[in-house]
Amino acid sequence: MADRTLRGTRIGATSLQGEEGVELSPRRAVEYLTDKGVRFTVMFDADADPPAEWVDQKTGEVGFLDDEAGRTARAEFEEKEASQRTPWDMLIERRTREELEELLEERLQLLRARRGSGK
Repeated sequence: MADRTLRGTRIGATSLQGEEGVELSPRRAVEYLTDKGVRFTVMFDADADPPAEWVDQKTGEVGFLDDEAGRTARAEFEEKEASQRTPWDMLIERRTREELEELLEERLQLLRARRGSGK
């Protein structure tokens, strides 16, 4: 008991349980490939179906499986990314550039008048 004394430790700070007799579940490594050609490995349970895409922890890039499911997911991802409309795209659909410049000038005049610079 003397070798397992709690003196000098905070409760909950570290585990006093050893890894003796612990049996890990079967695992498998799954490789993902990013657009830049970087391969990274993620460990999954042997029975789990790995997702077609995964974000690399080191670079933050999205990686895809290097098989048919990964190629399909990559195509869907690129299609979705290309079809996204930005707020600027939506604004240009509603107004012409000349109208936007007029509105900007009106708002600037109001702000200057409020500040008292009156240019």
